[in-house]
Amino acid sequence: MQKKYLIISVICLMFAVSCKNEEMNSKNIKAPTVEKKPKKMEIHGDVRVDNYYWLNEKENPKVIDYLNKENDYYDAITKHTNNFQEDLFLEMKSRIKEDDSSVPYKSNGYFYITSYKKGGQYPIYSRKKAVDLDVEKIEEEIVFDVNEMAKEHDYYTLGGYSVSTDNQLVSYGVDTVSRRQYDIQIKNIKTGKVYPEVIKNTTGSSTWAKDNKTLFYTHKDPETLRSTKVMKHVLGTDVSEDVVVYEEKDDTYYTFVTKSKSKEYLIIGSTSTLTTEFQILEADNPNGVFRMFQKRQRGLEYHIAHYKDHFYIHTNKDGAKNFKVMKTPVTKTGLENWTDVIPHREDTLLESFSIFKAYLVLEERTNGLGKVRIMRWDDTADYYLPFNEETYSVSVQGNPEFDTNIIRYSYQSFTTPSSIIDFNMEDKSMEIKKEQEVLGGKFKKSNYKSERIWATARDGVKVPISLVYRKDTKLNSDTPLLLYAYGSYGYTLEDRFSSIRLSLLDRGFVYAVAHIRGSQYLGREWYENGKLLQKKNTFTDFIDCAKHLSDNNYTSSKHLYAEGGSAGGLLMGAIINMDAALFHGVIAAVPFVDVMTTMLDDTIPLTTSEYDEWGNPNEKTSYDYMLSYSPYDNVTKKEYPNMLVTTGLHDSQVQYFEPAKWVAKLRELKTDHNILLLHTDMKVGHGGASGRFDAIKDVARDYAFIFDLENITE
Repeated sequence: MQKKYLIISVICLMFAVSCKNEEMNSKNIKAPTVEKKPKKMEIHGDVRVDNYYWLNEKENPKVIDYLNKENDYYDAITKHTNNFQEDLFLEMKSRIKEDDSSVPYKSNGYFYITSYKKGGQYPIYSRKKAVDLDVEKIEEEIVFDVNEMAKEHDYYTLGGYSVSTDNQLVSYGVDTVSRRQYDIQIKNIKTGKVYPEVIKNTTGSSTWAKDNKTLFYTHKDPETLRSTKVMKHVLGTDVSEDVVVYEEKDDTYYTFVTKSKSKEYLIIGSTSTLTTEFQILEADNPNGVFRMFQKRQRGLEYHIAHYKDHFYIHTNKDGAKNFKVMKTPVTKTGLENWTDVIPHREDTLLESFSIFKAYLVLEERTNGLGKVRIMRWDDTADYYLPFNEETYSVSVQGNPEFDTNIIRYSYQSFTTPSSIIDFNMEDKSMEIKKEQEVLGGKFKKSNYKSERIWATARDGVKVPISLVYRKDTKLNSDTPLLLYAYGSYGYTLEDRFSSIRLSLLDRGFVYAVAHIRGSQYLGREWYENGKLLQKKNTFTDFIDCAKHLSDNNYTSSKHLYAEGGSAGGLLMGAIINMDAALFHGVIAAVPFVDVMTTMLDDTIPLTTSEYDEWGNPNEKTSYDYMLSYSPYDNVTKKEYPNMLVTTGLHDSQVQYFEPAKWVAKLRELKTDHNILLLHTDMKVGHGGASGRFDAIKDVARDYAFIFDLENITE
C-alpha cells in the first residue's frame, strides 16, 4: 500500500480531487446554507456584526435542523469512504487486546484493578484483598461493571471513584449527557446496595472523612458549570440537608476538595490560571472548621503534600518560574514559614513530586525531556532513572501507598509501546509489570523511526518537533505528513505510543508533534511566551514548524495536514487565516474559534476563569489583541484548505455553536472549491464518544478524511 502511494504523482492527485469535485457537482450535492440574522455587538467603540449568532439557540428547531443538514452533507460527501472507514476501524481494533487488565495497584489493604472484557466498551473496576498470596489466586470483588451500568445510555462516564477508609463504601460520579456534570451516588461494596441519595450538579469527585459516613464533594453551578461550592453530605441524610463548607465567590476561580496522600488531612483548593489557595482540616474531624494554609496572592501558585510534621510545597514563590519544593511545619503554614528543600533551576522545570516514607521523588523536564529524580530523606541517595531514547514519555503513577520502597512509573515513546514498571528505590532493581500488547503479529519496533528536530521561528527561537515514521518511508516533497499541536494552558504533549497511529504510518505518513510556545515543553517561560499578549507566538511557531518540514524535504504543502482540538482547534483556525496555502487539509476538533464573543459572555461555562490565559476583552488592550487573531472574526474572502470540523451537541467547554458558526461563515466567504465538512455528534460533548471502540471510530473517520485527500483508499 505504501509503494502504491509513492508512485502517485502530484498531477494524478490533483486530477483525482478535481474528478471528485466534478462527481459531487454532477450529483447536485450542495452544501447547506443557513439564514443570516445580523447581530451588532459594540464595545470599546468597535462594532462587530455576527450574522450567525443565533445558532446558539440550542432549543430552536431550526438550529438542530441546520446541524442535521450539515451531518447529511458530511454523509453524502464521504459516503464513498464508508467501507474504508469500517476497514480502518476493524484494523485499528484488531491491534487492541480486548480482554485486557491493568497492573493491580495497592491501596489501604486492597489491590485495585481495571479490566475490559472482549467486546466490552467500558471498564470493569474490581479489587482483591491484599494478603501474602499470589494476587492472581485471590478472590475478586467487582466494584463496578460499567458495561452493565451503561446499557441504557448513548453516553456514559463513571468518574470520581473514592473508597471509604474502612473499605466498605464507594462514592462515584456518573455523567450520561457528556457535559461533565455528574450525579454522585454511594454504593456498599460488600452488599452491592446503592444508597438512595443522588447528589446532582457535581464535578463527580468526592472524598471521605475518617468516620466513613461524611462525604465532601464539589458542587457545580448548572449554568456556568463552574465548581463553586464544597459541600458536606452525611450518609443516610437527605441531600437537601447538605451543608456548604466553602463557597468560592471569585468567578475567575474554581474550587475542589481532596485528601492528602497521608490520609491525615482534608484539603479544599481554589485555583485560577495564575493563583492557588488551600485550606486544611484533620480528616478525623469532619465537623471542624477548615483553616487557611496560605491566603491567595496574585501570581502565587502552590500545591501541598503532607509528610510527618511538615507540609511540602510545590511553588513558584519568589519568582521561581520553573517551580521549586519548600516545606513548612503543620502548625505554621503561612508563607513566612516556608523554607527551600529543592531550589529553583533556570534550566529545569519541576513538574511535580511524590512523597514516600523514605524517599522524595521528583518529576522534572529538561530540554523538553522528562526525568525522574529519586532522593532519600536521609541524604544517602540522590540519582536519576536512566532513559536512552531520543524522545520519550515517562510518568510516575499509581503510587497511593506511602510506606514502600517501590515506585511505579510508565514509560513509552513514539516507537516503544507503553510499559508499567516497578522500580525498587533501595536496590535499584526493576520489574516490567506489563507491556502494551500490539496484536496482529505485524508490529515490529525496528520498522519505525522516531526523531526530534528543531525549527527556527521567525523571531529566532528554536522550536522542537517530534516525528515518527516507517523506516522504509522515503522522505521527500511527495511524503504526506500530519502535524499536530495544542499550545495552550501550559499543557505539554508527550511523545506517546499509539497502536491506532500505525494505520497512518503504515500508509506512508509521517506523524509530527510541534512543541510550540504555550506549552511547558521547554519550561514555564515557554508557556508564558505563548499566552495573553504573546499568544500569536503559538500560531507563528506552528506555521514556522510546518515551513521547516516542507523546506527540509519531509513533505510539501500539497501533502501537509494539520490537526488540533479544543484550544488546538483555535490554533487551526488561526493558522488557516494566516497562511492557508501552507496546508492541503486541516482537521479541527471541538475548536475554540469564536474567541471574542465567548470571552465577552461571562454566562458561558468557563469564560471568567480563562481571563489569565487569553486576556479579559473588557479591557481594550486585550480586546484589540484577541480580536486580531480570533479565527471567526478574521475569516475573509480567500481560499482555504480542505477541512473537517467536528463537535458535540452537548459540549460544555467549547459550545457546539462556535464551530457551527465558523463553518457557516467559511461557507459564505471562502473562494475555493475545496471540501468543507462539519460533523456534529448529537449524543456527546467535548471528549467525544465514551465507549473505547466508539472513540476509535472517530479516529477512523478523521484518518479517512485525509487518506481520501491523498487518494489512499485501502
